[in-house]
Amino acid sequence: MRVYLDHAATTPLRPEAREAWLAAHEVLGNPSSIHGAGQDARRLLEDAREGIASVLGCQPIEVVFTSGGTEAANLALKGLWWSRFAEAGAIVLPDGEHHATLDAVGWLSSTQEASVRPVPLDPLGRIDAEAFSAALPGAALATALVASNEVGTIQDAADLAQRALDAGVPLHLDAVSALGQIPVRFSAWRGSGSAPSGLVAMSVSAHKVGGPGGVGAAVVSRHARLTPLVHGGGQQRSLRAGTQDVAGASAFAAALTAAEAERRGEEARLTALRDRLVAGILSSIPSARLLGHPIERLPGNAHVLFPDAAGETLLFLLDMDQIAVSTGSACQAGVAEPSHVVLALGFDDRAARSVLRFTLGHTSTDADVDAVLTRLPAAYARAVASGARSDRRS
Repeated sequence: MRVYLDHAATTPLRPEAREAWLAAHEVLGNPSSIHGAGQDARRLLEDAREGIASVLGCQPIEVVFTSGGTEAANLALKGLWWSRFAEAGAIVLPDGEHHATLDAVGWLSSTQEASVRPVPLDPLGRIDAEAFSAALPGAALATALVASNEVGTIQDAADLAQRALDAGVPLHLDAVSALGQIPVRFSAWRGSGSAPSGLVAMSVSAHKVGGPGGVGAAVVSRHARLTPLVHGGGQQRSLRAGTQDVAGASAFAAALTAAEAERRGEEARLTALRDRLVAGILSSIPSARLLGHPIERLPGNAHVLFPDAAGETLLFLLDMDQIAVSTGSACQAGVAEPSHVVLALGFDDRAARSVLRFTLGHTSTDADVDAVLTRLPAAYARAVASGARSDRRS
């Protein structure tokens, strides 16, 4: 049986989400239609929006359904830029962000004349708060991860939001990796007031919490000005046009509600599992090193540097042993490149190619950890030997 420790890429569909998805498909009607069938669908859609808003600590009208976290981030970043670039032209971008953000900002830079103000990370993956503040004056917008999708370090989202508010700069937070693992509270991070600055947008995704793939949301403050990516129909405050996915929204709400209900218990359980996994790895492979913050990290994340072993080789060998892990973001799967996050922590190219990410989730068990600890040492030895042979040939 396969051991699945790549929950950060996607986590198994929850029964509650499956049931909600199937039940929603029994309801006939376009939620934008005014007849009875359409209004039945509308009620399901709005119930889902309210359920998600309740967990995220925002108003239902601020939940804009999207096709996933990537679209949500693009809507926030491009929408804010297009509404603001005439006033100011810089984007504040911490190092180590997810590629959904990096690529969107890169596109704005290369095609829309946006300038970028980078902000460094410290060796544990934390955003340099003072450098973040120093980059804000006069910026068009800022963005930041709530928690690193690779090394798992949790940022002080409330502090970043306050700094953006003080500087009068709108902020987008990528909460995709954090959702379901730590409290995600849009209004609390935003604070009081109605200024169109500070935290104004946040991206989340269903498949990280046991919902279906292809469903996500952008939380957009009622006071924010965003230019939509897609036009035609005026749905969702005209921020995202098109017929809305009632079944996907219902499944997302069901999964998120279930994840939130068990979050505190799961945080303790997954932290214990992760700590046992890390301790076992470091005991059997003393040269290995845990990356990211040792305490302020996502409970299910263990990101480990394995010296002298190519991460790709180690991943392949573990996969042959029926253990699924990752070398980094699944959005970059199949691309042989060093981890930009590890590079941002100050490591060299060789180290950035020698990492694995183990991520646990709601189906993870002690037996999964036992399997990794049993099979990993031999796989590591083979990966080191393979690297040594490659070095001799080169």
